[in-house]
Amino acid sequence: MAKGKKSIFFCQNCGHEESKWLGQCPMCKEWNTFVEEKVSVTRGSTAAVQQVRDAKDAKVVTLSSITTDDDERMQTGILELDRVLGGGIVPGSLVLVGGDPGIGKSTLLLQVCQKLSGQNRKILYISGEESLKQIKLRANRMGTFSESLFLLCETNLGIIRHVIEEQHPDMVVIDSIQTMYNEEVASAPGSVSQVRESTGILLQLAKGLGISIFIVGHVTKEGTLAGPRMLEHMVDTVLYFEGERHHTFRILRAVKNRFGSTNEIGIFEMQSGWLVEVLNPSQVFLEERLDGATGSAIVVTMEGSRPILAEVQALVTPTVFGNAKRTTTGLDFNRVSLIMAVLEKRCGLLLQNQDAYLKSAGGVKLDEPAIDLAVAVAIASSFIGEIGLTGEIRRVTRIEQRINEAAKLGFTKIYAPKNSLQGIAIPNGIQVMAVSTVGEVLKKVFS
Repeated sequence: MAKGKKSIFFCQNCGHEESKWLGQCPMCKEWNTFVEEKVSVTRGSTAAVQQVRDAKDAKVVTLSSITTDDDERMQTGILELDRVLGGGIVPGSLVLVGGDPGIGKSTLLLQVCQKLSGQNRKILYISGEESLKQIKLRANRMGTFSESLFLLCETNLGIIRHVIEEQHPDMVVIDSIQTMYNEEVASAPGSVSQVRESTGILLQLAKGLGISIFIVGHVTKEGTLAGPRMLEHMVDTVLYFEGERHHTFRILRAVKNRFGSTNEIGIFEMQSGWLVEVLNPSQVFLEERLDGATGSAIVVTMEGSRPILAEVQALVTPTVFGNAKRTTTGLDFNRVSLIMAVLEKRCGLLLQNQDAYLKSAGGVKLDEPAIDLAVAVAIASSFIGEIGLTGEIRRVTRIEQRINEAAKLGFTKIYAPKNSLQGIAIPNGIQVMAVSTVGEVLKKVFS
C-alpha cells in the first residue's frame, strides 16, 4: 500500500475541507478560518477489503426487539451533575466537557471518578496535560480514592485504544482532546484534523464497547469550544462549565444532550481543592441582598424544570458624554436596550441622557423573556413577565412553579402577568398582583 502526503485546508470553525485557501468558508460563512495541514494519503484496495469484512459482521435487528431501561444509567452520586445529564451517565455515551482554563473541569471529572470508583466501578483517567504526581496532589485534597481508579498519562491514540480495549473500564476520562494525536494523521496535536480523527476513534470505542467516555475540550477567546464545530455534532452530550474568576460559583450547562433536556443546569461552589454542590441556589444567590435596596429586583427564572430566584441589579446615572453608555453583565445587551426604549417611549422615562449599568448578581446568566419586567423595574420586589414592544406584559410559562419558589424563600408580594394567573393555585400568605402593562406596574410599585 503506497502512502503520500498532501496539503489540505481545513476551516477551524466547521471543519470544511478545501484543496486551496479561501478567505471565506463556503459552509459556515466565517472569514479567515482556513488553516493548512499535511495529511496522509493512502492508495490501494486495503480499505475497501476492510469495509467488506466489517459489513459481514453487521447485524440487523427489529425495533421491537430493543429494550430500554433507565436503570442502566450510572448514578454519579453528584446530584447536580446527574440532573444535567438527564438522570445519570448513559453507558456507551460520549460526553464533551468544555470551559475556560482553571474553571474546574478536571476537578469535577476527578470527583466523578472518585464517586464511581467508590461504587466498585472500574474507571480509567487518561491525562495528556498533567503528570501522575500532579493528579495525585489534586486527588489528595479530595479525600480517599478506591483501588478501582486507574491512571494513565498518554497522548498516543493507538496506545490509548489498546489500553481501553484491554482494560474495558466502565468509564474513561480523556483530559484533554487537544493533546491527543493519531499517528496516521500527519498534522500536529490540537489541529482540526487531529481533533476530528481522535474524537472519531473515541466514538467508535464508546459505541462498540459500551464504555462511557468523557472528553475535556478547551474553549477559545470567544467562549466556544476549540476545534471544528463538527466536534459538537459527533458527541452525544456537550456540557459547558461556566463561571467568573472573581466568583466561587460554577454553573454546568448542557447545550446538547441526546439523553435528556438541554435546559437543565447544575450549580457548584468552588472551595479549597474541590467543588461542592449548591442544592438551593435561590437562597445562595439572594443571601447577600440588601432589603429595600433601590435598583434591585428579584426574578424567578426557569432553568429547565427548576425555578431559581435571581437578583437583577441596575444603576442609572446621568451621562457625562453626549452618548449614553449601556453595560450589561449576565444579561443580553440588545434586550436591555430594547426594554429601555420601551420604558422611554411608553412610560415617559427620560433615559437617553442616562448611563445604565445592569447585571445579574452571583454570575448567573439570565436570558429568558420572563426577566424583562425585573430589568424594567429594578426595585426590591418580585417581578415576573415578558415586556412587549407596546408596553404590555405577556404571559410566561410555569407561573405556578415560579410563585411557589418565591413563596418558599419568604417573599410575600409578586407582580405577574394577568393572563398567566388563570386557573392556578396561589399559596397562602403570598399576594400576587395581576398586571397588564409596564405603566401599571410602575404606578403600583412607586405609589
